[in-house]
Amino acid sequence: MSRRTPADAELAHRLGRRSLLGVAAGATAAALVGAAAPTAAALGKGRGAPLPPGRLGIQLYTLRDKVATLGFDKVFAELETYGYDEVEYAGYTQGSAGDITLAQLKRITRDHGLTGIGSHVGYWSDDDPNAYTFAQNLTKVLDDAQALGLKHIGTASGPFRYGSTVDAWKRAADDFNTYGAAARKRGMKFYQHNHAEEFSFATDRPDVRLYDVLLAETDPDLVHLEMDIYWAYVAQHRFGRRADGTPAPFDPLAYVLKQPDRYPLFHVKDGERDIAERDGYRMVDVGDGDIDYRRFLTAVGQTRGGRRDHHWQVEHDAPIVDSLVTARRSAAHLHGLRARGC
Repeated sequence: MSRRTPADAELAHRLGRRSLLGVAAGATAAALVGAAAPTAAALGKGRGAPLPPGRLGIQLYTLRDKVATLGFDKVFAELETYGYDEVEYAGYTQGSAGDITLAQLKRITRDHGLTGIGSHVGYWSDDDPNAYTFAQNLTKVLDDAQALGLKHIGTASGPFRYGSTVDAWKRAADDFNTYGAAARKRGMKFYQHNHAEEFSFATDRPDVRLYDVLLAETDPDLVHLEMDIYWAYVAQHRFGRRADGTPAPFDPLAYVLKQPDRYPLFHVKDGERDIAERDGYRMVDVGDGDIDYRRFLTAVGQTRGGRRDHHWQVEHDAPIVDSLVTARRSAAHLHGLRARGC
C-alpha cells in the first residue's frame, strides 16, 4: 500500500503551542480514523529540516488503547497518513481487537509503508521464571524480534535488578553485555531506554551518577542506548544536585554528542516547564512544551552519520485528549521544524 494523498489542510502549517485546546475533548476514534494528513513533503521535510527523511517513528505504547480497540491495521493506516516511517513495538498482541501472529504483524507493518525499528521487552522478573524477559527467556525474545525483522531489541527497564550501588550496576551491565552479544549474533542491536532514575546517584557512592556506571561498564559495541529525551530533562531537574546539595549539572544532549554512535534511537516527548511539579515538567504533545527539539535534532544531525544512523520515536505516556491526535500533531510539529539558519 502506498502513501495516501493528503487531505487535511489544518496540518499544512505548523501547529501553534497549545492548539490542542481547539480539539474537542470528546473526539472519537471513528472521527479520527480515515482523517488524512499531509505528506512529509507538504510539511517541509527535506532540505533544511532537522528531522532526517525516513527516520520518524512512534512508540506504540502511546497508542496502546487504539491498538486494543481498533487493531494494528487501522492504527497503522492512520500512522501512514501522518507521515510516520517506523514503529517501535510495545508488545505484539492486540488485546480485545483479536489475536495476531508475528507473520501477520510484520506484513501489516510493511503494507502500510512502515518499518518495525525496535521493541521493548522486560529486563527480568522476580516472580515468574518463565516470564517474557531478557533474563528469563532470552532465546524466545530474540527469536520473535528476528521473526519481525527488527534491527533493535531492547528494554525500558532500569538496571536496578541488583540494587542501586555501583557494584549492583556493574552486575546489571554484565547482563546487558550478555544480551548485547546474543543480539549481535542475530544481526540486531540491544538497547536500554532510560527514565529519570538512571541519572540518580549510587547509594554507596553519592558522588557517582548511575548512568555513568552503565556507560562505563557496558561494551559500546554490544550495548546501545535509547535516550528518552523528556525523562533525561526531568532527571536534569531532579538530579542536578547531589544529596549534600552540591551542584551536579548535566546536559542530556552532551551525553549524546560525546558518544553519538551509542544512541541509535531516541524517544521524542515534550514537557511544559513547571518547577512546582516534582519532575519539573508536565508531559504534553510534542511541540506544546519547552524542550528545544530544533536544537536537539539539528545537533545530532550534524554528527557523523547523524542523519542516517539515528531514529526518532514519538511518545506520550498518557495522551490527554486522544492518542491518535497526539500522534498526528507530534508528527506535524516535527516535520515542520526547520534547522537553525534555514
